[in-house]
Amino acid sequence: MGQTLSEKLIAASLVAGEMKRGSRVAVRADQTLSHDLNGVMSFQAFEAMGLDRVKVGLAVHYIDHNLIQADYKNSDDHRYLQDITAKVGVTCSRIGNGICHQLHLEHWARPGQTLIGGDSHTVAAGGIGMLSIGVGGFDGAMAMAGEPFYLAMPQIVRVNLVGKLPAFVSAKNVILEVLRRIGVQGGVGKILEYGGPGVMTLNVAERSTITNMGQETGATTSVFPSDENTRKWLRAYRREEQWTPLAADADAVYDETIEIDLSTLEPLIALPHSPDKVVPVREVAGIKVDQVMMGSCTNGSLQDLLMIAHILAGRQIHRDVDAGLYPATRTAVRESIARGAHDRIIAAGVRIFEPACGGCNGCGFAPQTEGVSLRTTPRNFLGRSGTASAQVYLVSPEVAAASALTGVITDPRDLGLTPLVYEMPEPFVDDRDLFLPPSTEPEKITVRRGPNSTPIPEMPALPDLTRGEVLLKLADGITTDHIVPAGANYTPIRSNIPEFSKHAFKVVDDSFAERAQAAGGGFIVGGANYGQGSSREQAAMVPRYLGVKAVIAKSFARLHLANMVNWGLLPLIFCDVADWGIIEQGDVLSLDTTELCEGKVFTLRNESKHCEIRLTTPLYQADLDYVKAGGCLNWVRQKRTSTVS
Repeated sequence: MGQTLSEKLIAASLVAGEMKRGSRVAVRADQTLSHDLNGVMSFQAFEAMGLDRVKVGLAVHYIDHNLIQADYKNSDDHRYLQDITAKVGVTCSRIGNGICHQLHLEHWARPGQTLIGGDSHTVAAGGIGMLSIGVGGFDGAMAMAGEPFYLAMPQIVRVNLVGKLPAFVSAKNVILEVLRRIGVQGGVGKILEYGGPGVMTLNVAERSTITNMGQETGATTSVFPSDENTRKWLRAYRREEQWTPLAADADAVYDETIEIDLSTLEPLIALPHSPDKVVPVREVAGIKVDQVMMGSCTNGSLQDLLMIAHILAGRQIHRDVDAGLYPATRTAVRESIARGAHDRIIAAGVRIFEPACGGCNGCGFAPQTEGVSLRTTPRNFLGRSGTASAQVYLVSPEVAAASALTGVITDPRDLGLTPLVYEMPEPFVDDRDLFLPPSTEPEKITVRRGPNSTPIPEMPALPDLTRGEVLLKLADGITTDHIVPAGANYTPIRSNIPEFSKHAFKVVDDSFAERAQAAGGGFIVGGANYGQGSSREQAAMVPRYLGVKAVIAKSFARLHLANMVNWGLLPLIFCDVADWGIIEQGDVLSLDTTELCEGKVFTLRNESKHCEIRLTTPLYQADLDYVKAGGCLNWVRQKRTSTVS
């Protein structure tokens, strides 16, 4: 029996475990990726473990997420990151070069290698045939330290593509179609592996759009084969020698197959407030639009910019629409300028922002109160845009540009334009000077830290008997944006846990932080897929800091579950999901955590309702040991202390 491409990639970096579905396996990174929001915490953890040099083949850091320098906080963080990366052996991207996922795809991603990145959309590199997995900051630090990354061996889903995309129906619609079919939980515990004759019709940038947003299905990662289109991409960036062909064996066996005929797709749109609320654009055409945001890591490539310019050429943005563009990289900007595309976009009345994440995570370009915002970004969670009352829709660049012209949601095919034929440059402009190499004299570097820089708080070990109040009861689909807010007001304090904790669950219940502190901690009860979305580990750290001992939910998102382990926050799931309805906010619960054993059924006593509820945990034993110690950092410190003594 042959192997899937995913199995070949995992096997190439496997250092522990057997590739049996659901079993615990470990892979070692060839490359790591970090950025300014999660990276500060990653490097603080790296230092806290007493490490002084990375032990991975290539580590690259990007400063791209929060470039608004309204006061000293962000500037201080950026300076710290440039200092610490130079000292510990990490290549650093200059501020304003572009978004990490597209930059990494252009300059560093290699077919057949494994990338562990401190951002959920690290999976974008799957578009080049790379095993790329998003993690939290601590796991990112461990990967930089040369430690393996542990995960449950995923199921492999074949997404078989046939046909060719019609005019004005771009790759964004492929992943929106996948989300329409399987939803935001349908990829949990799985890898989406693309294959079939339709793959050859997509270039690497288009494939990356699909793998990037595959994260929104909950998938461990997504991957495309490495073929002649991959080779062409690498050649265009002067890296052809790094190409290697990679594909699944003809007799590979998959756990599931999804068939998509590209030729039958039409423009799609995700309605507020979830990426899987997908319908055809024609069903909501005519809704008035207040704002249009184009670009981002999902749709800021040169091809996207040229398409936007093609649709806008010689026309003006509707008077009631505020339109902005976030290109993905400096290279895309320079190529767009060389072709006159930037001039056409600016002439149409579009605001041009620097290549950065920006508006995607609420750091600028927030919509108006109750504004309808069309975005080519990967997420539209409640409040993520920076405006809690905004109605954010996810669309392709074609739909975004067409709607910006008309002032209402518009199918771009209705404009009657001639299709754009995109030809990828050979080569792209040479932008290899974007990166700062690590210092060859690290001992001479003094790492500068600003007053907003606070050490990682001490997290105590989990007590043997846990008792407390239900501080918050939540429904299904709670994201990390619900737990700790995104946006320009909060990202500068993201690594200052005492300060950031004051805003926990702000979108859901502004009184949570104050109540949690007054109660001395307690429990959170959540629904299905708790913690979906961003990799931000602060969504685990902040509740832990506020004294939350455990989160009881119907199910957890993979990445957030890993972050809970890293910071000692116990995840528990209902043996019978109907028991979720028995617990109410304010109930007093007690639980004996003396023995944390894999597969154990725990008895939770609801003292307020005088009943018992059966719980279990989705964790492996090693993970439970970390939780018992109060998190991985505590466990690593204890291990190092015992080794020294």
